[in-house]
Amino acid sequence: MASFKEILQSDTPTLIDFHATWCGPCKAMAPVLDQVKEELGENIRILKIDVDKNPQVAQAYKVRGVPTFVLYKSGKLKWRQSGGVDRNSLISVIRNA
Repeated sequence: MASFKEILQSDTPTLIDFHATWCGPCKAMAPVLDQVKEELGENIRILKIDVDKNPQVAQAYKVRGVPTFVLYKSGKLKWRQSGGVDRNSLISVIRNA
């Protein structure tokens, strides 16, 4: 199993979804993320991080609100946004990373 750092260093874009179980917009994003994964398949890795269960990780990434999405490729931050994102915008951002 690859470490978190190794995953972020990968050439495969990695989208981190910082969320919480009590967050309505986070729940609304779940099917969108499923659609993105279905369309992009092996060309994207999606990590879901519950900020309540992993407060140190959320703090390390300066997550102030949920949902927050962070995209890494080859160890570099490519994109970051808080709040909901529509499927087509997310796919476009990932493809252009």
